[in-house]
Amino acid sequence: MTIRTTKRSPGEVTWMDLSTPDLVAAKKFYQQVFGWAYQDTGQAFGHYNMAQTQQHNAAGMAQMDSGAQMPSAWTIYFSSDDAAADAQRVKALGGQVLMDAMAVGDTGAMAICADPTGAVFGLWQAKEHIGANIVGEHGSMAWWEVNTRDLVAARDFYNKLFDLTPHKMEGMEYYTMQRGEEMICGVLQMDENWANIPPHWMGYFGVDDTDAAVERATAAGGIVGVPAFDMPYGRMAVIVDPFGAAFSIVQPPQA
Repeated sequence: MTIRTTKRSPGEVTWMDLSTPDLVAAKKFYQQVFGWAYQDTGQAFGHYNMAQTQQHNAAGMAQMDSGAQMPSAWTIYFSSDDAAADAQRVKALGGQVLMDAMAVGDTGAMAICADPTGAVFGLWQAKEHIGANIVGEHGSMAWWEVNTRDLVAARDFYNKLFDLTPHKMEGMEYYTMQRGEEMICGVLQMDENWANIPPHWMGYFGVDDTDAAVERATAAGGIVGVPAFDMPYGRMAVIVDPFGAAFSIVQPPQA
């Protein structure tokens, strides 16, 4: 089990959370898929829920405001030592700031941004909440990649914003963004097969059995965005929850 007790370095992915129009139903769906338990943070935080696996915080879930213009979606957050300063750097590098840096009680500070190609992501400046306490296990974060229609622009943006070095994957229009030997996230070039899907960040959750997780998701009212397939990095699938939020799952390859 990989447990995290200290905040991450700037530019590392630290958290994912879901904005959903029906928190009660969404909690039930993900509980059926991942076996999550939940901790409600209370009225002061809008009943934001910590989704937990093995009694450790794995992700967050929040009720969308009525009349919200944005669709239901998972947001990934990069660690930041200064969310306000990094938001200004986003603008200087050609991105957009969709929500200025704001304090979230004593837990930290956040900002919501978009890269120059339109993919939305968050910044999280940790205080009491360091992000995910468990990673790489069933029901916890495992990988993240931005799907973009301008790979070069996205690659160069994240390289400059977070000081991540791009490494081209052989035979694919795909870069891993690294800090030394550590792979932080990926950048994927979207092609005509993506139809009208806009650029976006995609988060992966680890699972013990991809095919079984797909069956649980469809039985709970989700749909399969991409059927299960094998890659050198594991068996993967894309799921869309009952309210339209997409996420990926991955079962690590056998040792």
